[in-house]
Amino acid sequence: MCHDAFVLPYTAYLRVYQPIHSFSPCDRSYWEEYAASPDRPRRINALAAEHAESLRRLVTTPPVVAPAEESRNAYLRRVNERLYVCPWQTRLRSWRAFTEFTDTMPVAVSGAFVPDPEAERTEEHYREWRDSGSLTRPGILSSNWTIPVPWFVPFQPQERCLVLSSNSTRTLLYLTRTSLATRRLEHTLAVLREHIGQRGVSASTENLADWLSLTAHPDSLLELDYGGLPHLLDDDHLSEDHSVAEVSGAVEALVTGEVERVLELRERLTRRWRSVRALEHAN
Repeated sequence: MCHDAFVLPYTAYLRVYQPIHSFSPCDRSYWEEYAASPDRPRRINALAAEHAESLRRLVTTPPVVAPAEESRNAYLRRVNERLYVCPWQTRLRSWRAFTEFTDTMPVAVSGAFVPDPEAERTEEHYREWRDSGSLTRPGILSSNWTIPVPWFVPFQPQERCLVLSSNSTRTLLYLTRTSLATRRLEHTLAVLREHIGQRGVSASTENLADWLSLTAHPDSLLELDYGGLPHLLDDDHLSEDHSVAEVSGAVEALVTGEVERVLELRERLTRRWRSVRALEHAN
């Protein structure tokens, strides 16, 4: 368990990092200046900075669900001297998260968290933004308390990065090129359709493939970041977490007809993530 004074939310993230040359000239200039700025959140504490910004909005009275303007911050990566940018998109992601929250919660419950005037204002602003014809899609997906199994499909075991520490550098993530991620998703979908049938293909896997095709530039990077989950889990759990290898192994076992191997890997994966999800309701 984490005993730091500041605890990150137990949320995992899937992020698309677009190459700098894919942005418009105006945005490209902004992100290049941003990357050179000494004042921007650094990679090591960017997630904590994003979380703190959200908390400041939500602890006000009344809470502010989404900022009035889109965030001008981003996660950055440099690979082979090339800059890749993943904008926070705080306003868009807040709108989408609030819509999901209100759709899944009874009115009485959602109203206890967000007063009606603020809820109506948020819904109106989001509706106006959509009606304006904006086609921007979120470049970041998030999942609380668990990681959806399809998120492991785009990666390979050798792309894993694990850093175990008692401070904010405690990290487990995977990073790959989106072109490879897309190829792996397409391979998995083809295998499932051939050996199980269309009914065996989860909608979430197809939705993930669609999200990548509509969101990511062909030269972009895809990152699976366990986010705040490593602060919830001990070193042994993280060291033994090879979910990507297990999913990849299950797909290839399906190809070769090793049914018992498929069931073994599926059970191992299910047991691990069931135990993590159960911590949501632990004292």
